[in-house]
This record gives sequence, structure tokens and C-alpha cells, in this order.
Amino acid sequence: MIVVLSRGISEHDKEMVRIFLKDRGFKIREQILGEDEILGATGKAPVDLRELGLLPGVERVAATSNPYELASRETKSEDTIVTVGPVKIGGSRISMIAGPCAVESREQIMETAARVRESGAVILRGGAFKPRTSPYAFQGLGMEGLEYMKAAGEAQGMPIVTEVVSPELALQMKDLTDMFQIGARNMQNFELLKKVGSLGKPVLLKRGPSATIEEWLLSAEYLLASGTRDVVLCERGIRTFETYTRNTLDISAIPVVKALSHLPVIVDPSHAVGIRAKVSPAALAAIAAGADGLTVEVHPRPDEALSDGPQSLYPEQFERLMRDIEALAPVVGKELLRTPRPRIGIALGGKSPGEKGPAEKRGLAGAGGSAPLPVAFSGESGAFAEQALMRAFGEETPRLSAASFGAVFTAVLEGTACAGVVPVENSLAGSIHENYDLFLRFPDIAIVGELKLRIVHCLIGDEKAEMDTIKIVRSHPQGFAQCRDFLEKYPAWQLEACNDTATAVASIVREGATKVAAIAGEAAAKIHGLKVLRAGIETNPLNYTRFLIIARREGAGEAPQVPPSLGSEPPNKASLVFSVPDTPGSLFACLKILSEGGINLSKLESRPIQGQPWRYLFYVDVSIPESGGVFDRVMEELKTRTEDFRFLGAYRAPEGGSLASGAGKQT
Repeated sequence: MIVVLSRGISEHDKEMVRIFLKDRGFKIREQILGEDEILGATGKAPVDLRELGLLPGVERVAATSNPYELASRETKSEDTIVTVGPVKIGGSRISMIAGPCAVESREQIMETAARVRESGAVILRGGAFKPRTSPYAFQGLGMEGLEYMKAAGEAQGMPIVTEVVSPELALQMKDLTDMFQIGARNMQNFELLKKVGSLGKPVLLKRGPSATIEEWLLSAEYLLASGTRDVVLCERGIRTFETYTRNTLDISAIPVVKALSHLPVIVDPSHAVGIRAKVSPAALAAIAAGADGLTVEVHPRPDEALSDGPQSLYPEQFERLMRDIEALAPVVGKELLRTPRPRIGIALGGKSPGEKGPAEKRGLAGAGGSAPLPVAFSGESGAFAEQALMRAFGEETPRLSAASFGAVFTAVLEGTACAGVVPVENSLAGSIHENYDLFLRFPDIAIVGELKLRIVHCLIGDEKAEMDTIKIVRSHPQGFAQCRDFLEKYPAWQLEACNDTATAVASIVREGATKVAAIAGEAAAKIHGLKVLRAGIETNPLNYTRFLIIARREGAGEAPQVPPSLGSEPPNKASLVFSVPDTPGSLFACLKILSEGGINLSKLESRPIQGQPWRYLFYVDVSIPESGGVFDRVMEELKTRTEDFRFLGAYRAPEGGSLASGAGKQT
């Protein structure tokens, strides 16, 4: 049983609640869960929950049907997001942990850390203390190895996770590791669980090879009850009769556990299959099943590894796996997490180490201890733009709801928002020209990032609404266009356009309308308390919208202010707009300059020039070669053949539609 206490409860009232429970034979443990202070009461004594709920200082009482109360979704319905340094595990992210099975030397862990970081891993794994089946096998380098690993993590800007094997070592390791790992063999070492939990650090809890899901969650309960708030569950395969793989990866455990518990779930495909060639397929299957991340063993020379070499990936194999995950992530509605890397020297649009950037000088984005500025999006809570914003910046980022796309640009320009998120193109309905045109109206705004979000439309209505009672359907015009085939089946419905899909949903609540439905995402339905009448009504399931992240330029000729959360990867894509003389071959001459410079053209679209009938601007997306000097020379030459040339921004656009950002520059 969980007793949630009111905020600001007095010590007297809290003690009276304790006495009430103890007098009835309950054992009590105090815990902070999210923002709530709770009392966990265990026992089989009868109690009147209504009487308990009426005590002063009691906000609510939750009687769970599971023996794992703190880990249960009955206690906490929303997903827990575990923070490990700059890394968030859970929610809409896929977090990648990678590194060797064991730390073998300083050189080995430094090399491995650099290679996995380059591919996109955000947490470094490795064993300093290795519990092995054979007493003669390599047992790890101990505290010396942990110090090597800590140095490697700091060099690459990665927090580290390592296994703790005894309560005595936990205290010694506390200051050197960012996250404790409880190995499969120690899942039910309850004294170890209690000690590690009491230290309050994040914990990665692996499932034992013969453990049931309930036993696994009860081990998590030990950690939560002992004091830590941050527990990540790790499925690593269970022991079955099959011998073709090291263990049997229990894929079904992922959706089962996510339904039972609010804790994030990741998968260790390396230990699950134990065979290098099988690791990547198992990893992709885990992501498809809903895992919040992976922990993968990678070694620069697996054949020389002192531990688990046959299941360790070569760095090149890990790189390919990361690319596959990046492509798969949007399909399952998630985003591959990227974190800022340490900056060495001066990068494109960047700054020297220790130098304050424009955001820090002006107190933006939480720099200098100030409160972080919000990120702006168009529409009400639940809009697809808000979902894209959370993918790019994280669920905890302050958000500013703007009334229109123009209002988003204005908020960024005036400094009331540190960045903005705007849609520019849909894979089915085409370009959103209003936002392309806004870049001309706001020359001090630049593009600093890109995100592609899969759009799943639902027909949403009041709890009393039914399909045969609907008379009016509201949505953004793009929503109607993307659901054309579905709407054609109901020709009697009257379509009413709104500024955005979430506003359409909110209007139903405000009006209490039972004969009005809206086309929007499922998130909008949940936020506004409405029901989904029909899900997945878009004409084509391959329905994606491309969003751009915008920020303000600091001044003429200067780079835009890039929010720190967008990272520091060098840009590989740029957007520009220009007009050409009204002479034969003028556009061809511009395209020839790009071609001869080795610049790939990924988008070319014309837009009318306002006030100049039959004259056009050309919006262009191009690649940026690794050699920045070539790109700069091509841009300078292009200016000589165009009339109105504007550089909209340089940014990172990884394969698979994920977000990353460059520091954007003005050419």
C-alpha cells in the first residue's frame, strides 16, 4: 500500500499517519517518488482505506495488487526517466550504452571509448570487477581499471556504468562511477541491493538468468525502497533448453514489464545471444519491441579480448548497428539520443574551451545559473510540433505555446524563447510554404537543426461521441490532406480548418461538443481527456513531417545562437534561398556550380516573389562535404551567379531522420 503525503505536511501530521499504520501492524518505509513524498506500508492487516485517506496530510492512498509497490505502474502511471549526467534514459529516447566487457588497460578503454562515442553511444560501459564462473578467469583490474574508465568517460563526455559485486566495494566505487550495474548473478543479492540503493545513485539492474519477471521487479523494489529513485531494468536473456545461443533473449519481457512498471527497460543483446553475428539482429528486435535503449559490448580487437570476445562487436559493426537503429527509431516513435561532445579547439560556429558563447553571455538556456528559456512551438499542448520539440530537447524542457508559426519566429527573435520548432514539409502533403516564406520575413532567424517525426493521425471525440453521430471534423488543412482516403468514406462530414491539430482537439473540450471530432495525434487526446474513435487514419503509414529547429542570429555576419541541448556535431546539411537573373540557363549555371563542387542537391523548390509577378525564389537543401573549405568556396561562387542570395543555416541531419545539430554558420 502506498500513502501519498500532501506537500507541506507537518511533522506532527506525518507522525500521526505513521502511528496509524504501525498500530495496525504495518511496516513503513519512507520514499521520494518523482515529486511526491510517500509512505510505503507492507503487511496483511485489514485497514479502512477511506479512514486512512481522511487523515490530515494524506493526499491519496493507493492499494496495489502487486508485491512490488514502488516499481508498479499502479503507483506511478507516467514513465520514469532516469538521468545519468547529461543522458536521459526512458520516454521518447533510445539511449545507447557501449564499451568492452572488461577494462583491460588504459589504452584499450581510451580507444574503445573514442570509437563508440564517435558512432553515437552516450554512456560508456566496462567491468573493473568481473564475477566469473571460473576462479581462474580474468577478474578485472579493480579500482585501477575503474580509474582508467572514469578518465576515458571524461575525455569523451560520457558518464560511465560499471558492475559492483559486493556491498563493501560499493562505497569505494561511489565517487568514480556515474551509474552502478547490478549483474545478473547478483540480482537477488539483497544485501548488495540494499547497500547500493542507499547510496542514491542511478542503478542498472540486470535480470537473472533464471529469474521470473516478478522476481526481477521485486529486486528493483529493494533498490527503490532503500533510497535510489533511478533504476533502469535490463533484459539480458534467460536460461532455457536452447543451446544455439548463450541465452534466450526474452523479447516478450519488454512490453510486459513496460505495462507492469514505470521504470525504463533496456536490453543487453551481447549477453543474450553470445555470438557476434547475432547481436545486431537481436538489438534491432529489442528496439522494435519498445526497449528504451541497449547496452552493447564493443572491443577494438575482440579476438584479443580477455573477457567475452566472441560476443563483442568490432567498432565498424557497432557503427552499422547505430545507423540501423537511427533508421528504425522514427518507425517506433522514438529518437536516438545524442549528447554534446567535448569541444576541442574552435569548431564551425563554435567557441574555444572555457569561452562563453552567446547563449551564456545573454543568460539563455540556463547558462550562468539562470532559469532556462523555453522552446517555442505553434499550437496547444499535444500538437505534433510539441512532440517534435520533446524529441529534440527532452520532455523536461520548458515549452512556449505560440498562436501561429509567425509567433514562433517572433518569440525566438525577441528572446522570449531560446529556440523554436516549425514544420516545413510532409512526406504526403508536401511543403508548408508559410514557414518557408517566414524565413524571408525574419532574416535574423537561422536553421540550426532538423527532425523528422512519424505522424500517426487519430479521429478524436468526446467520451459520448460515436462514429455515426459525428457531423463536423476539425483539423489543420495538412491533417485533412494526409487523411484524404479516410475522409472520402464520410462525405457528409463538414470539415472545419484550425490553426493546428491540437487546437482542434481543445475546441471540443471547450465547447463540450459531442458531434464534433478532430484529426490529431493520440497525445492530444490523452492531454485533453478525450477518446480515440479511430486510430491510424492517415492515407499512407509512411507519413513523416520534417521539422526545423530555429534560433536567432547574434548579429550581421555572426552565427546563430545554438541552444546547448542541440549538441556540437559539425553540420552536414545547409539550406539556402536565392533568385536568378531572367536569362536562359541562369538556374542551370547555379546547379552546375554545386555539381562541379561535389555538393549534393537534396531539395529544390520554387516560390513566387511577393510583389514581382512571375518571378521566383529557389529554396535549396544541399550537403556539406567534410572539407568545409570546399563548401565555402562553392557558396562564394554561387553568390556571383545569383541575385538575392540568403544562407538560412547549416545544421546536422543524420541518416534515419534523427535530430542533431551543427552550430550553424552564415556564409
